[in-house]
Amino acid sequence: MKIKFLVLGLVISLTACNKKEDTKVVTEPEMEQPEITAPAKECYEYTNGKDTIQLSMAITNGNNVAGDLKYAWFEKDNNTGMFSGMFKGDTLYADYTFQSEGMTSIREIVLLRKGDNLLQGYGDITEQGSKQAFKDKKSLKFDDKMVLKKVACK
Repeated sequence: MKIKFLVLGLVISLTACNKKEDTKVVTEPEMEQPEITAPAKECYEYTNGKDTIQLSMAITNGNNVAGDLKYAWFEKDNNTGMFSGMFKGDTLYADYTFQSEGMTSIREIVLLRKGDNLLQGYGDITEQGSKQAFKDKKSLKFDDKMVLKKVACK
C-alpha cells in the first residue's frame, strides 16, 4: 500500500513539475476605421463683361449636392444664396434660397452637366407656396448662352 502512495505521489509531483502556465495575452481585435473622405467640391463660373455667375458645390453620398450660388449682374439686382438638391443622372434638381434687395426667396434651379460645364434650365415658372418652381420639368430648355464652366475652387 505504501508503494501505491509512493507511485501516486511521484505521478502528482511529476505532473506538477511539467505543468506550464498558460500566459496568453488576450487582446481585442483591431477595429478597422472607415476612411473619411471630404465631399467632392466643384466650382463653376460664367463671365460676360461685368456680369458673372459663380457656383460652388459639394457632392456627398454619390448624388446629394449643396453649395453656394451668386448672380452678379452689372447695374442690376444681384442675388446670393445657397442651394441643395440631388443629381439624377446628369441633371441637378435643387432649391436655391437667396437674398435679393433685402428679401429672401426660394427658386427651383435645374442644371444639366455637359462635360466640364453646367447649363441652366429655362422654362415656364409657377408659384408653389413660397417657392418659384418650373411648371413642367420635361419641357425645360438648356442653351449655351450662359455656360457655367468648371474652374479651380478658390
